[in-house]
Amino acid sequence: MLSANLLLFVCLSYVALLFLVAFVVDRRAQRGRIGWLQSPLVYTLSISIYCTSWTFYGAVGSAARNGLEFATIYLGPTLVFVGWWLILRKLVRIGRVHRITSIADLISSRFGKSPTLAVFVTLIAVIATTPYIALQLQSVTTSFRVIIGSTENAGLNDSVTAFWVAAGMALFTILFGTRNVTANERHHGVVAAIAVEALVKLFAFIAVGLFAIYGISGGISDIFSRVSPELLHANDVFSSRWVALTFLSATAIICLPRQFQVTVVENVDEKHLATASWLFPLYLVLLSIFVLPIAAAGLTQMPEGSNTDMFVLTLPLSAGQEGLAAFAFIGGFSSATSMVIVAAIALSTMVSNHIVMPVALKVSQADYYTSGDVRRLLLRSRRISIAGILMLGFIYFRLTGGSEGLASIGLIAFAGIAQVLPGAVGGVMWRGATRYGALAGMTAGFAAWAYMLLIPSFRAEFDLVRSLVLHGPFGIGLLRPEAFLGLTISDPLVHALFWSIAANTVLFVFVSLVTRPTPLERLQGALFVDVFRMRPGEPPRVLHRTAPVEDLFVLAQRILGAEPARLLFADIARAQGLRSGLPVADDAFVSRLERELAGSVGAASAHAMVSQVAGGGTISLTELMKIADETAQILEYSQQLTEKSAELESTARQLRVANTKLQTLSAQKDDFLSQVSHELRTPMTSIRSFSEILLETPDVNGAQAKRFLTIINEECLRLTKLLDEILDLSFLESGKVSWTLVPVDANAALDRALASISVLAEKNGVQVVADERAKGVKVMADFGRLTQVFLNVLNNSVKYNTSASPRIEVKSRRESGTYVVSIADNGPGIPDSDSEIIFSKFGRGGGRQDVGSSGLGLSISREILRKFNGDVFLKPGGGPSDGPGGGPGATFEIRLPAARRNR
Repeated sequence: MLSANLLLFVCLSYVALLFLVAFVVDRRAQRGRIGWLQSPLVYTLSISIYCTSWTFYGAVGSAARNGLEFATIYLGPTLVFVGWWLILRKLVRIGRVHRITSIADLISSRFGKSPTLAVFVTLIAVIATTPYIALQLQSVTTSFRVIIGSTENAGLNDSVTAFWVAAGMALFTILFGTRNVTANERHHGVVAAIAVEALVKLFAFIAVGLFAIYGISGGISDIFSRVSPELLHANDVFSSRWVALTFLSATAIICLPRQFQVTVVENVDEKHLATASWLFPLYLVLLSIFVLPIAAAGLTQMPEGSNTDMFVLTLPLSAGQEGLAAFAFIGGFSSATSMVIVAAIALSTMVSNHIVMPVALKVSQADYYTSGDVRRLLLRSRRISIAGILMLGFIYFRLTGGSEGLASIGLIAFAGIAQVLPGAVGGVMWRGATRYGALAGMTAGFAAWAYMLLIPSFRAEFDLVRSLVLHGPFGIGLLRPEAFLGLTISDPLVHALFWSIAANTVLFVFVSLVTRPTPLERLQGALFVDVFRMRPGEPPRVLHRTAPVEDLFVLAQRILGAEPARLLFADIARAQGLRSGLPVADDAFVSRLERELAGSVGAASAHAMVSQVAGGGTISLTELMKIADETAQILEYSQQLTEKSAELESTARQLRVANTKLQTLSAQKDDFLSQVSHELRTPMTSIRSFSEILLETPDVNGAQAKRFLTIINEECLRLTKLLDEILDLSFLESGKVSWTLVPVDANAALDRALASISVLAEKNGVQVVADERAKGVKVMADFGRLTQVFLNVLNNSVKYNTSASPRIEVKSRRESGTYVVSIADNGPGIPDSDSEIIFSKFGRGGGRQDVGSSGLGLSISREILRKFNGDVFLKPGGGPSDGPGGGPGATFEIRLPAARRNR
C-alpha cells in the first residue's frame, strides 16, 4: 500500500502540473499565440469531462452488478454526437450568434430574455448538480482510503479529506476560471488542463484494463471463462431501465451545465463538431471496451464483498502493482477534478448573471448604469458562487454519508438536469413554444424529480424521509414517492423519470398552445428556430433603438472594462466610416452592444440594462412581428408545396399570391402612417405659422388679423374633418360596426345627397342632371350612411371637374335584383392604372396632391357599401362627352342588392 504522505505528494505534484499547464496556456492566449489550442482535438478532449469518476470507477462497479447496463451511459452521448447535425450544430450556431453563456442563458434568451426562467433554470442546475459534485468528492475520498490501505485508515476522516479536496478544486477554479468577466470568452487555460486530464484518465484506464487482461489473466477468453454468463445480464438489455438510462445520458450530454459550457460556449469553430462527432464516440469506445474485463477480473480475483466500484484500484494493489494503482488513482482524480472545475465555472456564471446581477440592479436602481464597478461585482459573485457550489456538494456528501453507489448518485443528477430538456430543445425547434409553457413544464418536472428521486435519496439518514417513502405524506399511500397514484414500477429511477418528463412535456406543450407569446418572444423564437437562415456574421436588426452614445460607453466600461470598451467602440466607429470619436448610436450599434454585454452578464441582464439606457419599443412592433411571423410561415409552407407533385402547383401559386398581397398590405400600412403624418402636418404648420405672425407682430392691422384668423379657423376645421374621417375609417375597418340594416328608399337618399351638393355645384358652375331614375327601389342599409356615400362621390365629381362647361349626369336603374347608381362627369378623367388607387387611403387619381382634400372619402364610401353587401367601382372608358371644352371624364358606379320585395 502507498503511504498517505506519498500519495498526497503525488496529488499535489499533479495539481501543480495542471496549474502550470493552465498558466502557460493563458499567457500564450493573452499574447495571441493560440494555434493548437483551437484545434478540434483539444475541443474533443475537453468534451470528455462527461467521463467523470462515475465512468472511471462507477462503470466497472455497474458492470459487476448489472452487466451490460453500464453501456447505456456511453450509448446516449454516442447517439447525440453521431447525429450532431440535428441538435448540436443548431445549439452551437445559436450560441455563437447570440453570445449565449450557459444553458440558463439559452432558455432565457429564447423565451423573450425572461429573467424568471433564467433564475429557475439556474436553481434547477445548481440543485441537480449538487449530488454530482458529492459523487466526485465521494470517489476521491473512497479511492484515497482504498489506496493507502487499512494501516493508515484509522486516523483518516473522510469528511476532512472531502473538505480539503473541495477547497483545492475551488482554488484552482477561482484562479483560472474567473480571470475574465466575459463569460463566453474562451477559458484556454482551463480547457488545456482538461485536455491533459482527458488523456491521463484514458491512458490510466487502458493501463488497468490491459493489466487485468494480460497481467493477472491469460487473456480475454481466460477472464470470461471464470465468470458466470449471468454477469452480462443479457435479459435486461433494452428493458425499460435501459431505455431510461440511454435517454438520461443523451440528455446529460446536452443539458448538463459543464457539457453545455465545453460543447457550446467554448466552441471556437462550428466545424470542430464534425471531428468530435466521430472522435468523441471513439474516446468512449476506448474507455468502455475495458470495463467488462476489469469487472470480470475483479469478481474472480478479489474477495467476496469487495467494493466493486474500486476494482480499478484494488486489482493492481492486490497484485503489488502500486505504481499502476497510483496511476489509476490519478486517472480517477483527473476525472473528478475536471468535472467539478468546469461545472463550477458554468454554475457560477449562471448564478452571477441570472441571480446576483438582477438583484444588484434592482437594489441599486440606476446606479450600476452610471457608477460602481460591475466587473468587480461579477468576478466576486462568481468566485463566491464557486465556493458556495462546492460547499453544497460537500454538505450533500455529509448528509448522505457517502453510502450511495456512485452510479445511483450520478443518475439522480442526470434525472434532475433532464427537466430543462423539453424547454431547451422544444424552444429551438418549435416557434410556438412560450415562456409560460416552459416555466410550467419545468416547474412540474422539477417538483416530480425532487419528490420522487432527490428526497428519497436521504432515507437512510432521516426517519421522516423513510416514513414518506414507505407510507406517503400523512399516510396517503397513493402519494408514495416511489408508487405515485398507484403506478408500481419496480425501478424508482424509471418511475420518477416517467412522471417528471411526462408532466414536464405535457404542460410545456399544453400551456404553450393556450398562451400567447409576447412580441419579443415571437422575435426570439423566429431567430432561434430559423438561425440557419441568417447570413453568417450578420446579426438580426429588428428593434429600432437609439440612446446617447456617451451613456452607452459608460455602461460598456462598467461591464467590459475601460480598454475593451474603448476598443469595441473604436471598431464600431471604423465600421461606420468614422475616423475618430464615438460611433453613431443607431439601432444596429445598440443591438451589437447588447450582444457583447450578454457575453458577460447574460441575455436577460444585458437586455434590461441596455433598455434602461436606450429604451425599448417592442410594443409598437406587435403587428409587424405578427406579419413577419405569418409571412415566414407562408414562405416555409410554399417551399414545401413547391417540392411536391404537379397537382399541388395551383395551391403553391395561391400561396405566392397571398404572400405578395401580404407584403403589399405591409407596405400600404407604412404608406398610410407616412401620409397621415403629412396630412396632419400641413394644417398644423399653417396654424402655427399664422399664430406666430399674430403673436410676434403687434401692429398687424385688423383686416390682416381677420384674414389670418379666418385661415386658422379653416385649417382647424380641415384638421377636425381629417381626424373625423380617419377615426371613421378606422372604426369601419375594425369590424366592430353593428348597424341595424333596414329597408331604405334608395331614391330618397340620393335626393338628399343631390340637395346637399347643389350649393357647391352652383358655386363651381357645375350643371347636375338627374333625369333617368328608378323609382320605388329599396335597399337594406342605413339611411344616413348611404346618403354619405352618394354625397362623397358627388363631391369628388364636382370638386375635380375642371372642364370649361362642367357637367354631371346622375342615373339609377334596377338590374337583376341590384340597384345601380351611375355618377358620370366630363372632367379630366382618371387613368385606368389608378382605378384601385383612388379607393385606397389618401389615394388620389392622376398623381394629384390636393391640399384641400384628405383622400379618404372614396375609401370610407367603399367600406360603408361593403357593410351593406354592395360596392363602388370606377367604370373603364371615362364619362359622357360634352362637346367642346369637355374632358374624358369619369363614371363611378354604385351597386347595392335590392331588398327582397323589390326583386
